[in-house]
Amino acid sequence: MDCKEKIRELRESTGLTRKEFCQLFQIPYRTVTEWELGNRHAPEYVLRLLEYYIKNEGLMKNGSNGGGDNEETN
Repeated sequence: MDCKEKIRELRESTGLTRKEFCQLFQIPYRTVTEWELGNRHAPEYVLRLLEYYIKNEGLMKNGSNGGGDNEETN
């Protein structure tokens, strides 16, 4: 998966708009837009940090697991 697909998948997994996502993570709107359009590439460590934070802080909307393990909780 390339950068633009990964950043969009991460953002969409939260259910946030691009503006909300940028505000939450304090990333300039233009930067995220350029990443999603494929005009610029996010550093790999940024993608890993975003993915880690989103998964571990419970930011994924219901029914989305971002392609990771689907664990059931009782």
